[in-house]
Amino acid sequence: MFESLSQRLSDTVNRLRGRGRLTEENIRETLREVRIALLEADVALPVVKALVERVKVRAVGQEVLKSLSPGQALVKVVSDELTALMGAANTELNLAAQPPAIVLMAGLQGAGKTTTVAKLARFLKERKKKRVMVVSCDVYRPAAIEQLRTLAGQVDVSFFPSEAGQDPVEIAKAAVVAARREVIDVLLVDTAGRLHVDDAMMTEIKALHGALDPIETLFVVDSMTGQDAANVAKAFSEALPLTGVVLTKTDGDARGGAALSVRYVTGRPIKFLGAGEKTDALEPFHPDRVAQRILGMGDVLSLVEEVERKVDQEKAQKLAEKVIKGKRFDLNDMRDQLEQMSNMGGLAGLMDKLPGMSSIPDSVKSKVNDNELKRMVAIIGSMTKKERRHPDLLNGSRKARVARGSGTQPADVNRLLKQFMQMEKMMSKLSKGGSKGLLRQMRGAMKGMGGMGGMMPPR
Repeated sequence: MFESLSQRLSDTVNRLRGRGRLTEENIRETLREVRIALLEADVALPVVKALVERVKVRAVGQEVLKSLSPGQALVKVVSDELTALMGAANTELNLAAQPPAIVLMAGLQGAGKTTTVAKLARFLKERKKKRVMVVSCDVYRPAAIEQLRTLAGQVDVSFFPSEAGQDPVEIAKAAVVAARREVIDVLLVDTAGRLHVDDAMMTEIKALHGALDPIETLFVVDSMTGQDAANVAKAFSEALPLTGVVLTKTDGDARGGAALSVRYVTGRPIKFLGAGEKTDALEPFHPDRVAQRILGMGDVLSLVEEVERKVDQEKAQKLAEKVIKGKRFDLNDMRDQLEQMSNMGGLAGLMDKLPGMSSIPDSVKSKVNDNELKRMVAIIGSMTKKERRHPDLLNGSRKARVARGSGTQPADVNRLLKQFMQMEKMMSKLSKGGSKGLLRQMRGAMKGMGGMGGMMPPR
């Protein structure tokens, strides 16, 4: 998300960082480039005008021109205004209600509403330690009910059954009774969608809202629809007292116009971003962190939180103890590291949160291939236990067997073994040099970022 916008804006602001002096002419030229970048990112025109005007007012005043580092000051102004545009701070779900706290999910068909219900259920269960029940009031699509039943089983939350032909309001009322009986903390209500906004859909969802009086009414919208996302969200906000927005499919949205437009157009906060099909692919929306990513500053806080949450701490501790004791790093250890990297969204997901990634050439980024991670895990999985512990055993015939078993070529096996040797060498130095040795290795790796493509060559 934001790849093209981030590239344009970070290039623009980087030219200003080192400037000892700025003039109104410099600032005007910069804001013209900012305006073009935002329009190309499919940000709604009223939003672009408002943002550029606010930056201009602050930039030509005392705050920037009289600053000791005017270039840096202008970058901060742009960052502050982007953050303010998207809502200043993360707005959490309000669940302060007599249980069950009811959350009504609204949106058009195809926006990812049912999947988002499952993602939100998992989020509340795992991160907020809530007892969650889900119910589908989409009586027009039996497949949607079955989909939610399946997803509820996957994330291990309660599912209240419903059938096509039932009255949506009666389903919802019965679900509330069941949730109270089962001492459920949060009830998530999935509603029927349409291909476009129509009176019948709005009448039905208004009736549901009136019967349930939910504490949260979230609008789920596909970010890839760009400016239309903001327009549809506005139509829903006029019909329903929305409390927030969930942007879905942000992993496929390279422009990011919806994220920058929805808050301004609707006046409702973006509460979550959905990125990917997996049920753990839902993150709270932090405007300040998103603004930093747009300006190429990365999102280290989110990266740290993700590492803390998704890395298997027990395995990490065992590997650390093994390295400190000077024991040999083997292919089982390497496979664990690759799998943990995949759990955190793969190499592409990690790069998205690292500072300065917008300045990395596209030719290098394109070679960071997450499919290569899966291929490497498959190659290691095709080895015997003994071979994984003692890679030196892998002669030509064994490599050919491993390649056949993993659906790869002997050259792929050789490449993996070369990468393993590099990791083993790094771990060996770490065991001798402690944390200082690791820092030296990391610095060396960062200097060689241009060689990342060689680490993960495409097929």
